Order: sequence, then C-alpha cells, then structure tokens
Amino acid sequence: MKYRLAVLASGRGSNLQALINAIKERKLEAEIAVVISDNPCAQALSRAKEHGIPAFTAERKDFQTRELFEQFILDKVREYKCDLVCLAGFMRILSPYFINNSPVKIINIHPSLLPAFPGLHAQKQALDYGVKYSGCTVHFVDEGTDSGPIILQAVVPVYDADTEETLAERILNEEHRIYPEAVKLVLEGKVEVRGRRVVRLEG
Repeated sequence: MKYRLAVLASGRGSNLQALINAIKERKLEAEIAVVISDNPCAQALSRAKEHGIPAFTAERKDFQTRELFEQFILDKVREYKCDLVCLAGFMRILSPYFINNSPVKIINIHPSLLPAFPGLHAQKQALDYGVKYSGCTVHFVDEGTDSGPIILQAVVPVYDADTEETLAERILNEEHRIYPEAVKLVLEGKVEVRGRRVVRLEG
C-alpha cells in the first residue's frame, strides 16, 4: 500500500523535492497526493505541477477568518485521503484549531537542533549565539512553535567563516536526507510518542 502525503510549503520547495526524489528512488513507499501553499509565487507549486501533483494556493487574505483558511487546507487533506501532513517550509504557524481537527498527524522540519532556536531565522540565531554545532530537526507538530516531540535530528558544524547563507545550505543538505527518513518512520508506525520522547520501535 502506498501512503498518501499532503505537503504544505511557502517557498522554493526543496524539501518537497527531496520527498519526490525519495519516492522515485523507492526509498519511500508513498505518493504526494496534494501540495498546498499560502504563497501563489512559491516554487513548490511549480515543482508539484512538473511532477503531475495536484497543487493549490490558499492565501490567508482570501479567507475572512484564520479558521476558514485552515479549514480549506483540512478539507484538501481529507479530500485527497492523506495519511500524513508534512510541513516543508510552510511559513504559517498552525492554530490549535488546525492541530485538533487534523484527521492525521502533522510533522515539520526545522533548521536548528531544537529546542534551541525555534521560530524564524534559526540559522542567524545560531550564528549570533556563537554555537559550534547546529543542524536540523524533524518533529511532530503541536500547539507550540517548533515545540513538538522530536523524531530525528542531524548535526552540522558551524565554521568561523560561516554566513547565514552558508550555514543554511549545509543544514539544508541534512534536511533533505533526514526528512524522507522521518516520514518513512512515521508512516510505517516505527515510532511512538511517550511523553516528550519519540521512541523507535523494534521490528
């Protein structure tokens, strides 16, 4: 059975592409059923169309309330019978309404070693703080900002000469590696949330 993914993205969609590649390479037995963006100019929408994936734009300004905006997305998740919602550079914080009404789990990838540097500009936060290592985190989405239980993390060194851009690029390479892996673990039921911990199951 092929699992069905809904991918939410606001920008260039490189993590969407990483999922598409993992599926093509048979590393992930799934299909991307639908892509939704809050940005009509997002390259993620172009990537979806190039690969024949249904893609929709949902701009917040087109809906009277945040709840109606989020309901549109939830309706697409149900319409396309998705098994998991994957945030891939989706630049809107989902409200408790969305979290509590989603028919499936929601995961996100964030460019820092959470719980360090949640929110926007994580790479700049890391450089400003002077850390020697940074990285990325795949986590379940809860009602907080980048605060859900952690599924996978990857570490990258921070060099003295790094800029926000060079650090971001190094982290992005690891994002593309671990996001498909985390999606696979969740879809196949290989992880379980116990309190704040995500435990990998045997077998």
